[in-house]
Amino acid sequence: MTHTHIPMQEITHILLDMDGTLLDLYFDDYFWGHHVPEKYAEKHNIPLGGAKEKLYAKYKSHEKTLNWCDIDFWSRELHLDIPALKEQIKHLIDVHPHVIDFLTLMRKQEKKIFLLTNAHFKAVNIKFRKTQIGKYFDSVLSSFHVGHPKEDIAFWHKAEKKLQFDKEHSLFIDDTEDVLKTARDYGIKHLLFKAKASSMSDPKKTEHFPTIHDFRELM
Repeated sequence: MTHTHIPMQEITHILLDMDGTLLDLYFDDYFWGHHVPEKYAEKHNIPLGGAKEKLYAKYKSHEKTLNWCDIDFWSRELHLDIPALKEQIKHLIDVHPHVIDFLTLMRKQEKKIFLLTNAHFKAVNIKFRKTQIGKYFDSVLSSFHVGHPKEDIAFWHKAEKKLQFDKEHSLFIDDTEDVLKTARDYGIKHLLFKAKASSMSDPKKTEHFPTIHDFRELM
C-alpha cells in the first residue's frame, strides 16, 4: 500500500516512534542479538551459541510488556550493566536518512511533533545525546511515563490526555504492526507503517497499513 491518502496539509500533530522509525534498528538488533549475548557468555563462561539461545528465550517471555524495554529490569535479570553496555557501542546509533529534513520541515510548518516510544528513559537519553534529535520534539512520551506499552490501548488514552493531540488530524508512524493496530482501534485517523526499520535488513511488509520506506516520501 502507498501513503498517497495522507493529506499532510490537514495534519496538525505528528506522532512518531523512535527505534526503527526515526533511528536505525540495526543498533538495537546488534545490541540485543550479539553484544549482550557476548557479554553474558563471557560472564558465565559459556559458549556464545548457548548464551544466545538462553537470552532469546528470556526476551521472548517478556515481549509486549514493559519489561521488554526496561533496561533496569534487564540489568537485574542478566546481572549486566545494560546502560553501560549501550554506551560501549553507541557509535552504532544512527538516524535514518531524511529524518532530520522531515522533522525540520514539520517544525517550519508549525506542526506539533511528539515522540511516542516504548523505550526506557535511559535508552532515550543515550540516543538523544548521540543523535541530537531531541530538540525537534514538542514532547516525549515513554511507555514508562504512563505504565503501559504502546500495544495496550490504555497507553493511548493516557497519551491523548497528556499531549492533547487531535485524533482526527494526527499522523502516527511506527515500524510495528501491533502498535499501529492499537492506535487504529483507539481512533488515530492517519497511520503509516515504516517498512525499512534497519539498514541491514530487508523492508518488512504489511497488508494492513499504508507504507513508507523513507521520509522523503512525505516531503
